[in-house]
Amino acid sequence: MKEVVITAAVRTPIGAYCGAMREVPVEKLAATVLNEVVQRSNIKPIEVDDVVLSQAYAGGESPNLARLAY
Repeated sequence: MKEVVITAAVRTPIGAYCGAMREVPVEKLAATVLNEVVQRSNIKPIEVDDVVLSQAYAGGESPNLARLAY
């Protein structure tokens, strides 16, 4: 990697613990965020070498969220 570029910052809506989004898997939410970054940045996914992704509540269900996003 020769150059680091931040293309966009996107987040999911803030939800309450056991709220309306409780049935949505965290990897599905992450995929939604990643797809939006691609759209906003006008880049092709093949051009991306690495992704830094985090979550506020890491309950152990998705220890490496960036790899699980589909």
